[in-house]
Amino acid sequence: MKLLQINLERRIKQLGMCLYHSDRGVYGYKPQTPRVQLATENLEVDANRNLNSTFCRLVGAYRDQGHRLAQVNPLKCSKVEVETLPETNAARYGLDTTERINLNGIIYSKNLSAYDTTVQDGINFLKSVYTGNTGYEFTFIENEDEREWFAQRIEELSEEIIPDDYKVQIALEMAKSQNFDHFLASKFPTVKRYGGEGCESMMGFFVELLNTCSKSDVDHIVLGMAHRGRLNALTGPLQFSPVRMFQKMKGMSEFPGDARTSGDVLSHLSTSVDLDINGKKIHFNLLPNPSHLEAVNPMAAGKVRGKMKSLGNYDYGNNDQEQYSPRVLCLQIHGDAAISGQGINQETLGFAYVPHFRTGGSIHLITNNQLGFTTPEDRGRSSNYSSDIAKMIGAPVIHVNGDYPEEVVKATKLAVEYRQKFHKDVFIDLICFRRWGHNELDDPTFTNPVIYSVINTRKSIPDSYCENLMSKGILNPDVLKNSLEEHSRFLSENLNQIDTFVPPKSYLEAQWSNIRQPDEVITTWDTGVDTPVLQYIGMKSVEYPEEFKIHSHLLKTYVKSRKAKTTSGINIDWATAEAMALGSLLYQGFGVRLSGEDVGRGTFSHRHVMLVDQDNGSIVVPLNSMIENQTERIEFVSSRLQTPHYRKKQF
Repeated sequence: MKLLQINLERRIKQLGMCLYHSDRGVYGYKPQTPRVQLATENLEVDANRNLNSTFCRLVGAYRDQGHRLAQVNPLKCSKVEVETLPETNAARYGLDTTERINLNGIIYSKNLSAYDTTVQDGINFLKSVYTGNTGYEFTFIENEDEREWFAQRIEELSEEIIPDDYKVQIALEMAKSQNFDHFLASKFPTVKRYGGEGCESMMGFFVELLNTCSKSDVDHIVLGMAHRGRLNALTGPLQFSPVRMFQKMKGMSEFPGDARTSGDVLSHLSTSVDLDINGKKIHFNLLPNPSHLEAVNPMAAGKVRGKMKSLGNYDYGNNDQEQYSPRVLCLQIHGDAAISGQGINQETLGFAYVPHFRTGGSIHLITNNQLGFTTPEDRGRSSNYSSDIAKMIGAPVIHVNGDYPEEVVKATKLAVEYRQKFHKDVFIDLICFRRWGHNELDDPTFTNPVIYSVINTRKSIPDSYCENLMSKGILNPDVLKNSLEEHSRFLSENLNQIDTFVPPKSYLEAQWSNIRQPDEVITTWDTGVDTPVLQYIGMKSVEYPEEFKIHSHLLKTYVKSRKAKTTSGINIDWATAEAMALGSLLYQGFGVRLSGEDVGRGTFSHRHVMLVDQDNGSIVVPLNSMIENQTERIEFVSSRLQTPHYRKKQF
């Protein structure tokens, strides 16, 4: 292990790589080992791969190109299906399919004998994994070990058997989601609900997400999503009280009468709830959704970053274990047209691994309707997949057919495991359909008659899956019937409470409890700070270690000048006043984050709150060590160039 580390450090120097100013980092960013390809050596595996190098080329072709053959479209009418590829033809490589081969380190299968099987058996396995109902794009991952891990987990998960009771749980959640949509259609026929019909397998995603997170270090999830399936997720996995939703549909407020707020529209409802998953508490926060599609995504990422700071986790942790175990998960659910069409996605993804912005990786779920309002996908974008934006940061993509909930579950498990292990973004492209038009009051046959001729004549996903389980004796029909009857009674009971239910106070609670609504009379406060405190802060703001090599120009015009102004109290310049103001907040125990272009130095070279050693490039922020055992810090974030409006919203 020590030799491995020495080799890695030597390789870093050879590549001329530099950590972010120093290996010690700076408040709000802990440098990790740079992503350098240095695969762990396994002489036996390497020798076998060399011996069977031709077959390895075929394996690589399936892993790289198999997604083009995968049967991931539940409609099979919106684009031409590819049936064969020359890259996956064994004859192209001169392989004898009857030849026996050693698969050790080449294919990861427990059902095949690693040391004695045929080429054809290996090909059959590759076809079942990479050209079935799930397609994978991951071979562009730069790091070899990471890429090999992903292939191994894909192939291992393909052979995992989902327990029957878990299949029943998924089936019932999907059936209740459908039942909820039917209930709303009956009781509120003129309401645009943007239901989950056609994408009910998303319930399987939520079930597995929570289940896998409960077995990891994650105990906080922040979700940003648009309209599609939002109400189903709220009243299903997120346990939102249906009566609150019904009141909103009747034009009533979701807040109690004394709340000084006007509320929001139905499809923007949010929640913050503690869920008990397998005995573990997971706090789930669904953010309010602005109507501008995808605008919530940077908000979700920024909230995750803030939660990490509050928890002292990841970049704000006090030790390596806290750093390498992100407890907060950023979850973003996109529409297929919006993910490829809205520039905010590119801007947000660009922050994924940037110091002071990274969140330990986000999980992205695309509810792929194969339509953007009325525009079919072949006219809505230039790329093949709506998820192709993921490639700008090398994020792997899992394309999965929404008709197969068990495949959705495996895709979700793979995504969560990958994120937790490598702290990187990962995409699930859930290819489904939209049972109705853009909303339930829209007629989609005006513009898309071919697609809807297929949709209108097929069974729903919950019905098909439940029937499949019942035919195998896994799901008892009475269990399904009783579950749906109980669910309908529950919804009806909530509906009957519309006129009497008083919405609970769901704001300014927990960590926000010290904040209160404004009074009728405006109150003023004395926010001044005593002069000796300001002088103390001013002197401390230019104090640095004795061994620190400061820039000679700053020593004269910044350090000595500020000390003189602070002592005399005259000719106080903007930068000095700003340092005193920021320092006074830290002095009183309030953290500060200042984000923007060149904020450490100041765009016009006036601030210099962040000092850089002229010999080794390390950073010193004097305001972060003003007093002994200082509890709060200031985080200066010199961000990348981005649209100012969204940058301010995000972090």
